[in-house]
Amino acid sequence: MNLRLAYATLCGLTLAGLVHVATVLAIPLLSETDALSRARGSESLDHPQPIYTVATTANPAPAEAWLPIPDPAVAVGVCAYDLADGPLRVSARTGPLMLTLAAHGRRGAFYAVTDQAAVRGALDLVILTRAQYDEALASDDESEPSRDVRIVAPDRQGFVVVRAVAGLPSQRAAANAAVQAVACSIDSQSEEPPAR
Repeated sequence: MNLRLAYATLCGLTLAGLVHVATVLAIPLLSETDALSRARGSESLDHPQPIYTVATTANPAPAEAWLPIPDPAVAVGVCAYDLADGPLRVSARTGPLMLTLAAHGRRGAFYAVTDQAAVRGALDLVILTRAQYDEALASDDESEPSRDVRIVAPDRQGFVVVRAVAGLPSQRAAANAAVQAVACSIDSQSEEPPAR
């Protein structure tokens, strides 16, 4: 009798463990409010949607954050994209504050860069599908190479997280402005990149 009870208990615990593991692994697939879904509200904007603004004396209450609250000296914004509309161009100008850009898809981050990678004070990322990348390579002018950093996205939909770090309290307003100064736009297929 004790052997049957031990066997039944072991089977019950194993089944319960499997159900719990399957539930935890299914949460991201079943969630309607994942980071990508929340970021989709910024698709129509030409600048990042503020997620977390650094508190300043003029604005002591930061915006409600739906990402985990970062370092209190970091301003955060997000640009969502759908590559069915065309490649996403993210343009940033460097300044005195550290600026980072991280591209995310459904399965997490796939590319990150800081302002240290800027060429002549400008950082231009173009996120594309494999087909859009092949088309861009075919249409490149060999005499004038592109200065864009081209990134092939693993998913058609995603978002770019923009972060600016305020090293000093006096730089907090500049960090908020640096995030908002980043441009996020969809390149049309016929549009030529801007000349520099």
